[in-house]
Amino acid sequence: MTASPSHTVSDDVAFTIRDTTLVTQATGLRVQNLREFRHALTQVPPGSIYHHFWGRFLRPQFAEPEYNNDFASWSWHALHERALAERLSMANPADFSSFRELREELVEIVESRLDEGELVPWARADQQFYFLQSQIIVFDTGLSVRTPPEMGDAISHLSAGSIFYHFIDARRRTPEHADDFSCWIMDQGPEWLPLAEAVQAIDPYFSSLPDLRRDLCTVFEQHLQDKEA
Repeated sequence: MTASPSHTVSDDVAFTIRDTTLVTQATGLRVQNLREFRHALTQVPPGSIYHHFWGRFLRPQFAEPEYNNDFASWSWHALHERALAERLSMANPADFSSFRELREELVEIVESRLDEGELVPWARADQQFYFLQSQIIVFDTGLSVRTPPEMGDAISHLSAGSIFYHFIDARRRTPEHADDFSCWIMDQGPEWLPLAEAVQAIDPYFSSLPDLRRDLCTVFEQHLQDKEA
């Protein structure tokens, strides 16, 4: 991944809403069996691991994916390794402080499977795994909000790219490894801390961008209604 603007808060008050898209790039690495896959995991840039975990959110989906990342999907559909696919799918990147730690977890999962038997799972030649990476392109929407209630009103109208940038990609950019929304809300005063904590509690990994937008709307509605009561 290439660097993007450091934060979305333009001053002490306003939250600037941005949009984004991902441009896919080849890494030149491709593998056909599980041993090659394990070696490639140790070699690919962190941006490739990012792409294969989070890039699916901005790719057109014609059906609900069975697994939550590309590594798990390939393990099942190409290698026919369901148990391995399920283990890889449960590796939630939100639980790791860096992609280095996530990489170590993935390598450990694959090594454990290789240690279980002498036969190395292979894919057909037309089902090789191609390691990709992404360049993130960020757009200024020209929109901003100045209060948490304004943010609550805006959430339902945000594009999928805006949700991705502020709720998922922010975890890579911010020192807190948290989403932009909750980081900004925390700066608005201690009375908004419960709302910020509720936003942070939303797990993006097992959702889609429309689901995340809906969950965010629900959290804002509940907390704003509580404050008005």
